[in-house]
Amino acid sequence: MSTTAATEPPVIADPPEAGLGQPIGAGIVTALVGFTSSFAVVLAGLNAMGATAAQAASGLLAVSVTMAVGILVLSLRYRMPITLAWSTPGAALLASTGAVSGGWAAAVGAFAVAGLLIVLTGFWQRLGALIAAIPVEIAQAMLAGVLLPLCLAPVKALPVSPAVVVPVIATWLILQKFAARWAVLAAFAVAAIGASIDIAVTHRSLAWSQMAPRIELTMLHWSFPALIGVAIPLYVVTMAAQNIPGTAVMSSFGYRMPWRSAMTVTGLGTMLGSVAGGHAINLAAISAALAAAPSAHPDPKRRWIAATTAGITYLLLALASSALVIFIAAAPAGVLETVAGLALIATLAAALTAALTSAEHRTSSTLTFLVAASGVTLLGIGAAFWALVAGLLVRWLLRPRPAQ
Repeated sequence: MSTTAATEPPVIADPPEAGLGQPIGAGIVTALVGFTSSFAVVLAGLNAMGATAAQAASGLLAVSVTMAVGILVLSLRYRMPITLAWSTPGAALLASTGAVSGGWAAAVGAFAVAGLLIVLTGFWQRLGALIAAIPVEIAQAMLAGVLLPLCLAPVKALPVSPAVVVPVIATWLILQKFAARWAVLAAFAVAAIGASIDIAVTHRSLAWSQMAPRIELTMLHWSFPALIGVAIPLYVVTMAAQNIPGTAVMSSFGYRMPWRSAMTVTGLGTMLGSVAGGHAINLAAISAALAAAPSAHPDPKRRWIAATTAGITYLLLALASSALVIFIAAAPAGVLETVAGLALIATLAAALTAALTSAEHRTSSTLTFLVAASGVTLLGIGAAFWALVAGLLVRWLLRPRPAQ
């Protein structure tokens, strides 16, 4: 991975006229899609780590604000459409790992260590090379195993809250055919309507006085099982599933990512946000294309406006963090898990495809997937770490012998 400075993107000849409305609109869409499509995954992950409702709301606020500020810093500094996101695979990892030794404070300490490792990656090429050396099949198999339990949640929620869950799944499925980009957003909207009706019918009250955004600071606690079982897997999935693909997406549109600066901003943002409960921020991968593609602006030199707009929009969306947590807490059982599971199905499909494409390494990838999906905890360390160990060991044992 290069740490050289960013270069100017190629300039297209005689770009058609386009006003500010186009990149501004693209930036708003980028933020709306990025936020609504996966905030449920973030909340599920923080809750699984032992966060209270207030701490989970603080964590969602922290990652929203830090990635918004990071977007503004990078896009304005380099005049490139560099967008950031919270680590959705990382949040899924937290949800599958569950509470760790030392509780929420130890989880927060692990978040800070993951951020430190991201910063080091920008300055120490060998660390980045070590992550890049993890076989794609193994990394994707681990991610798929982490995602599987979450993607099963909509099915498990069907008998629990069918009146709300069935319309949500049906909406998501229909939009997959006609407008896949908006499928999760539409599913969330239907879930919100269904939950609102259920809350009104059952006369459950919402804590309106607690809906103002607020920060809940946590003193960091260092726990060896949390560092090994949370910090390292969180760092690995964030790098392998977000930062490296995000750099590739930008490259596909003619932009050379300022690697060292990007890792410094996202790593420091993760460390600063950790004390408020934020798990990790990183380069956007899928949503990056919304701001960097020609649809954002015909002139590549003007697409940074879309990224800047996305950063401002994320700041506004951050104000809804506490309200979302309180609303979801009052919603019928399984609604949050359903939206989170639907949001991750496409990622699961991509991870399984990448993990099992190579017939030569299919056995090691399958074993990695099974260990990660098992949720087993050994020596206080979660399944994701042991999945990596098992997959790499089996891959090494089954490697082809050199010809004599």
